[in-house]
Amino acid sequence: MSLVKKFATVGGATLGSRIFGFARETLMAAALGTGPMADVFYAAFRFPNLFRRLFAEGAFNAAFVPLFAKEIEANGTDGAKRFSEEVFGVLFSVLLLITIVMELAMPLLVRFVIAPGFADDPEKFSITIRMAAVMFPYLMCMSLTAMMSGMLNSLHHFFAAAIAPVFLNVVMIGALFYALYTGADPLATAWYLSWGVLAAGVLQLAVVYVGVLAAGMSIGFRFPKMTPNVKRLLILAVPAAVTGGITQINQLIGQAIASSRDGAIAALQYADRIYQLPLGVVGVAVGVVLLPELARALKGGNLREAGNLQNRSIEFVLFLTIPAAFALWILSDEIIRVLYERGAFHQENTAVVGSILAIYGIGLPAFVLIKALQPGFYAREDTKTPMRFSAIAVATNCATALTLFPYMGAPGIAVAEATAGWISTVLLFATLLRRGHLTWEWALAKRTALLIVAAAIMGAAIVFLKQYWAPSLASGAPLLTKIGTLGLLIAIAMLIYFAAAFLVGGANLGMIRRNLNRKPAPAKDG
Repeated sequence: MSLVKKFATVGGATLGSRIFGFARETLMAAALGTGPMADVFYAAFRFPNLFRRLFAEGAFNAAFVPLFAKEIEANGTDGAKRFSEEVFGVLFSVLLLITIVMELAMPLLVRFVIAPGFADDPEKFSITIRMAAVMFPYLMCMSLTAMMSGMLNSLHHFFAAAIAPVFLNVVMIGALFYALYTGADPLATAWYLSWGVLAAGVLQLAVVYVGVLAAGMSIGFRFPKMTPNVKRLLILAVPAAVTGGITQINQLIGQAIASSRDGAIAALQYADRIYQLPLGVVGVAVGVVLLPELARALKGGNLREAGNLQNRSIEFVLFLTIPAAFALWILSDEIIRVLYERGAFHQENTAVVGSILAIYGIGLPAFVLIKALQPGFYAREDTKTPMRFSAIAVATNCATALTLFPYMGAPGIAVAEATAGWISTVLLFATLLRRGHLTWEWALAKRTALLIVAAAIMGAAIVFLKQYWAPSLASGAPLLTKIGTLGLLIAIAMLIYFAAAFLVGGANLGMIRRNLNRKPAPAKDG
């Protein structure tokens, strides 16, 4: 199966999850708007959700997949099963201990990490502590889910691990429908959602466990023991976890800063959900698929194949994210208006959330490129170098957010996150290039510049059509009219981009064929 076909398998499942996520956020906006209960729920959910994205979207795989692949190669399926059970025993025990400690320390976590700004409001502070306590065990479920997902990805069974996140959105949508149907107040709605998160974690764990069994593997519980393989995993996993969660860590910092202003946390969350669509479909798919592919090529000594895999992944990412960045920048208000502006979500909310989304659009290519560049380090069992770069990005994000938030509000936090993303991308790219793990291709650089030209042509067309169809996209227009007009505008924009990309030379049939029909290189290098 070609690289792009594998990207499509994971990306398609992730797209399903993101579509359900949109439905969830639309219902959330209608039920809670950017009011105090929206702030409380998102603040309480951010901490366990940080770990969901950190583990489930590839960070744990960064440490686990190369070692699991090596174990299969050295000791076959039995050796891989034994290694998995050793890891499961230690991971379960450590997670149980962490969960107990965090539950007891939740008041301190909320006060100093999750939402310091809530400390001045006793009611919000108290509710946030209790909701965070209900949702925190979700971390344990998702960490174990991530381990089993790593097994499935290593065994080239990508679908079950990619489809599991859908169940979080399905359960939360069910909770929101129930709340809206019964006319529940915002506090009751937030509680339904909190218990739904916990139920969804158990359900996702069950889904991947069934997937592991279907792949011909099973996991039994072993008494925790620090074997050499487990020690090696932990040495790799800790810096990989920090690095893999860089975007989420920056968002957690942003939330802590935003908690001092009403509505800021919810505004950031609503915008985050939109740009998570291309980030999830492209970035997560590339990260999940590329790591085992790179590990396989390097274990086989195919250095040329490894370099080609890395470059083709970058090519694929840029081809899709450059136009997405232009579209998010230009259509930010219209997208937010169509998706969220109803019920408790008003025109004033649209203006704020739209400005945040536009800024996230600028950072989108960087956020996705990080997912394509990090496997170049992880496949070589180097997790410390990306962690150092993450530390630089986090420091930049924190300083920029603290500087801009008093003047710009929530959009200042988005600027800080986008800046940190680009700094991290440049550092990762330059280091891979310097070490010879990434091959500079002038043809790829030229195609990138031409893709920007094609996206600019598309952007000009969007600006013209947006003005021409302004009445149909205005707040007062019927919902179906707004949806139809925005959908048509996006479809036309895609056609213009792809046509322009082929006409100016940013894309060609050779590039498409090269990505669709890529076969492993038979020769070994070095």
